[in-house]
Amino acid sequence: HRCCEERQSEGESFMNEPQAFVRDRTGEADAQSLAERVRDAMFALDNTAQDLGIEVLDIGPGRSRLAMTVQPRMLNGFGICHGAYITAIADSAFAYACNACNEQTVASGIALDFLLPGRPGDRLTANAREIRASGRTGLYDIEVFNQHGELVAVMRGKSYRMKGRPVMQTE
Repeated sequence: HRCCEERQSEGESFMNEPQAFVRDRTGEADAQSLAERVRDAMFALDNTAQDLGIEVLDIGPGRSRLAMTVQPRMLNGFGICHGAYITAIADSAFAYACNACNEQTVASGIALDFLLPGRPGDRLTANAREIRASGRTGLYDIEVFNQHGELVAVMRGKSYRMKGRPVMQTE
């Protein structure tokens, strides 16, 4: 069982894929509203995102979009964004997408490839989407773009759902 099911759409790009349809496991009629409430509850306690200036731009069942500006303190010895910060925004987008259906979900593994450096002042946007979820595990793809629409990094995340443990109480 899973709360978010992605329609299979072979050959379509990430941004043009159909919206997820939802099996609401919490009894709440509006899965989008639930995802937004989960976002708010998570962000209130997300010290990392707050410290890095990460913004949650969009969330829905099995998906999220976050943004962050590369600040001087994020630069490495070569004057480019340290990979840990690019990983942090990708991992944060992964977390919000995984938890949008109000079941506590953690990463069980990630693989990330850097394609371009992040530069001082770049506005990085991370788009995460659920590829498949079954039982307690899930698979997510995350893409990180700069403000010019150039792909900076791609990440694949594996998730583990903690059955029976909501992110927040719905009643």
